[in-house]
Amino acid sequence: MMGASLAVGSSFVAGSSAAWAMETQHVSPKQMATLIQMARDIYPHNQIADEYYARAVKGYDTAESAGNVANGIQAIDAAAQGRGYADYLSVPWEADRVEILKSMEQSAFFQTIRGNLITGLYNQQDVWPLFGYEGESYTKGGYLNHGFDDINWI
Repeated sequence: MMGASLAVGSSFVAGSSAAWAMETQHVSPKQMATLIQMARDIYPHNQIADEYYARAVKGYDTAESAGNVANGIQAIDAAAQGRGYADYLSVPWEADRVEILKSMEQSAFFQTIRGNLITGLYNQQDVWPLFGYEGESYTKGGYLNHGFDDINWI
């Protein structure tokens, strides 16, 4: 069973609502879908659409990264198979996928994906408003004069 929000074609991954799609050239669409699901499971935010996670991992669709991605996805699928699933994408519960990721968290593959997601996901200016972040404030007079006291989550 695939995540409800992703559809995989012969050379693309798309949101099931067809609101977004991305072509893949060097990694398979299934591998890209696995990376997107992995990204969502590492940094889960219900308010962020899969499209932003897809943008965050799109950089792995290169000839240089394809081998490492294939090996890493093979390892994560093997970990899922060891728990009775066909592959990582077929694991229906987030908690079970997180347990699989925890079993791999010391691997170079996991650490690379996790580390690159910090900037790949959170440096997208389109996601900032979803967290209430208004961007840098220096050009607007600094935080004391712009947004310092409009935080509603503390």
